[in-house]
Amino acid sequence: MAAASHAGVSVASWYRAHDRGLLERLYPGVSRVVGSAPTRLQRLTAGVLAAGPDALASHRTAAGLWGIPRPETDPIDVILPKRQRSSHRREGIVVHRPRDRKDLAPANRASIPTTNVVRTLCDLGAIDPDAVPGAVGHVLSSRLATVATLDSGIARHSGRGRAGVVAFRNALGDWMLGGKPADSVLELAMRDIFCRFALPPVEFHAVIGGYEVDFRIVGTPILIECDGWATHGLDRRTFDRDRRRDVAHTAAGFVTLRFTYSDVVRCPAATARAIRKALVRWAPHALVA
Repeated sequence: MAAASHAGVSVASWYRAHDRGLLERLYPGVSRVVGSAPTRLQRLTAGVLAAGPDALASHRTAAGLWGIPRPETDPIDVILPKRQRSSHRREGIVVHRPRDRKDLAPANRASIPTTNVVRTLCDLGAIDPDAVPGAVGHVLSSRLATVATLDSGIARHSGRGRAGVVAFRNALGDWMLGGKPADSVLELAMRDIFCRFALPPVEFHAVIGGYEVDFRIVGTPILIECDGWATHGLDRRTFDRDRRRDVAHTAAGFVTLRFTYSDVVRCPAATARAIRKALVRWAPHALVA
């Protein structure tokens, strides 16, 4: 109703439209145009509007709006940032009045004011902790945020009694290699190859000759690079930089093995064999143990 009033629709016109069957009431002050398709997005929009002018889609609802897969049966979660009281309960809407008011500047998702990614993951951990690992993976692989951004968000919300942070922190920990944040799913998949096929230990994000590499096999001259198409195949500057780095490392006596997404994800056994052959050629001592 507030939006209609803002558009110049009088209160009398609003009620006449209902009497004539042009509008269908969903919640007090919130209606839909009769004949429009009843979609989930329409229901979410109505629920957030019904909760109040400062309400934000949050928790499970915010996760869905950020593209994180959620069940269709989820209720509508909203946060009231100012902790105002609501005089009416709305069917299907769960209202949260948090003590932790950090990260409550609204983000716009499908024209719905929504909690940002960090806040969403914290809140999701409080009510559905089992969903947080997949949600973190979606956020990082979709590049909605970096590991560093999520890590700093955890630090901001790590107050005593803050529900959800433990699940969030544990999920993010799966994206850390040697205490350092992984840049991509490929690096995590490469780590798993080294563990699964009992390859020698590696140093993650080692700096060699002024360049950071994805992995260096400890005690050997062998460097491993994971080349995702998005970062290494489409950007000419990145391509040229990678080649300059390879030349510098070769001149310094290092051997660089580059593996693509297909190599790492679809052909892990073949990738492991290629690494083992390189070890036999360049660092057989690393295989003795």
